[in-house]
Amino acid sequence: MGPDPQKDDDREVKEQRALGWLAVVAAGVIVWLARPFAISLLLGALLAFTIEPVYERQARRSRRPILWAVLFVIATGAVVLAAAAGFVTLFVTRIADFANDFREALAPGGGLATSLSAATTWLGLHGITGGSLMSRLEAAAGEIASKSAVITAAIAGGTLRALLGLFFALLTMFVVLRYRTQMTTAIVEFSPLDPMHTRAVLSEFQRAGRATLAGTVVTGLAQGVFAGVGFWISGLPQPAFFGAATALASLVPGVGTMLVWVPAGLFLVATGHPGRAIVEMIWCAVTVIVLSDYVIRPRLVGDENMPALLVFVALFGGLEVFGLAGLIMGPVLMAVALATLRLYVRERRA
Repeated sequence: MGPDPQKDDDREVKEQRALGWLAVVAAGVIVWLARPFAISLLLGALLAFTIEPVYERQARRSRRPILWAVLFVIATGAVVLAAAAGFVTLFVTRIADFANDFREALAPGGGLATSLSAATTWLGLHGITGGSLMSRLEAAAGEIASKSAVITAAIAGGTLRALLGLFFALLTMFVVLRYRTQMTTAIVEFSPLDPMHTRAVLSEFQRAGRATLAGTVVTGLAQGVFAGVGFWISGLPQPAFFGAATALASLVPGVGTMLVWVPAGLFLVATGHPGRAIVEMIWCAVTVIVLSDYVIRPRLVGDENMPALLVFVALFGGLEVFGLAGLIMGPVLMAVALATLRLYVRERRA
């Protein structure tokens, strides 16, 4: 008797099914091992997407793609390290200086002491004397100044993990810059979706990642610079520190930069400079809010075609799930999810 074609077909189907399950398990193992560095890997890919247009142009001109990929990775790493070191140094040194300035304002004859003494009568109704409030504020300012060394030690303790995360991010950036086409082809072949749909989802992921990273970083830097200039014009102590704090606060959804420049204006009012406070608040409202959020950010991000409700869900949900990195990961994942749902609806209608 000859071979049974039916049995051969059944055996081939079983082998293909088993091989498919093995591929799924292998992919799961890779994801499980990469899970501790998932945020670094994603940020590295987003950095590559952001720099890719410039990289491709230089690589085509020089015909040395590896060299330019290495140069861009080194330059990105140097910029990230310099920015982190500069911010940490600025934070540690300037916060102590501001605490001392704050204590001087609370001293007898200081601008803040004069404003607080005017509220002594109201505070007395609630059992708080002006002297006790002044002593509490002075103690708090002294504690902030004394704990700057503790903050420095805590930052140093997380340096190793941060450097390891930066290493994986830069390595991912290099791999994506050099082999994105091959990676896309492999994903298309592995995906069970139609190749056209898979490429559409990957394209949306690249577009959303590039727009989110560029919009978040560049807009935050612009807001920090604008706010720093406003703080310097209005005579706020340590304007560079509060400008950096404004850039960092821009990552917070909703209120964002107002957490810095509004209290700064109130501090100027309390220290007897209402005119400077008005200048500072008008300047920050025009440049930090209107110019940055409604002119610079839309030009970088473009039309996200995402409802406002989902924007806030992506921001706050990402912040809750992934921490601070979720402010970037949340919008990217939401954009990819919406693109996938649009593909599904399009196919159902077709």
